[in-house]
Amino acid sequence: MRFPWSLRGADVEHIGDMAAESALLAGGGRAILLQLADPGVGHGVARHSDFALRPLSRLHGTMTYLYAIVFGSPEERVFVRRSVGRAHRPVHDDGTTDGVPYDAFDPDLQLWVAATLYDSAMTIFERVYGPLDDDAAETVYQEYAVVGTALQMPRERWPADRAAFRAYWDASIDALSVDDVTRGVASRLLHPVAGPRWLRGVMPLARLVTSGSLPPAVREQFALPWGVREQRRYDRVMGVASAVLPHLPRRVRQVLCDGYLRRLRASMRRAAGSAA
Repeated sequence: MRFPWSLRGADVEHIGDMAAESALLAGGGRAILLQLADPGVGHGVARHSDFALRPLSRLHGTMTYLYAIVFGSPEERVFVRRSVGRAHRPVHDDGTTDGVPYDAFDPDLQLWVAATLYDSAMTIFERVYGPLDDDAAETVYQEYAVVGTALQMPRERWPADRAAFRAYWDASIDALSVDDVTRGVASRLLHPVAGPRWLRGVMPLARLVTSGSLPPAVREQFALPWGVREQRRYDRVMGVASAVLPHLPRRVRQVLCDGYLRRLRASMRRAAGSAA
């Protein structure tokens, strides 16, 4: 059954046709673990961030950034870019402590962060809504470069096309290395001991979707349990999602985007009032 408001991958022509879908939130854990698996990011987070203890703060920041970059006004995009810049400015380390240097403004790391967000979004979207047409998929890929360039990544660092991206991605996955430091950060993220009760209630499902959507080699490096039973549960969950979510009314499917943009605009009004 298909309703006039239903969405399928074949309907997508631009990034704006898919980026507001709340289902993409399911790829958030995948993107974060892939970022952590880069030693520079993983050790930088372990040394300079407490986001594993405040997962909702990191989630709110990331989702606000993504929605504003794609759907916000020029003023809103400037606001979130400056906010991210302020947060990243003190995050750098020469690696004296553990031999792993880190700088949040390193273009290679910015590229990797943007790549994980793009690949995770596409992985979840196409699993739930079906594949994009080839031409549309290339258009969306090119448009996704803004996720990195808004972080100050030079545009030329974004691989030229999807084939170039796949070569970059495969090589990057092969080079990832998870150690006890980053494995510990991931464990604290996936098994939160603080936060609202509902967060701990949804974490079993979040862990299942995160583990199931990761590349198997990365899942193994994080020592995430996986077997036939977990794979069947994952397939059932994603099967239900693909049967139900594409046919929900648009305002329901995109409720998170609308909510985060309202929250951003309220924050900007408060900031403007404080500066007046």
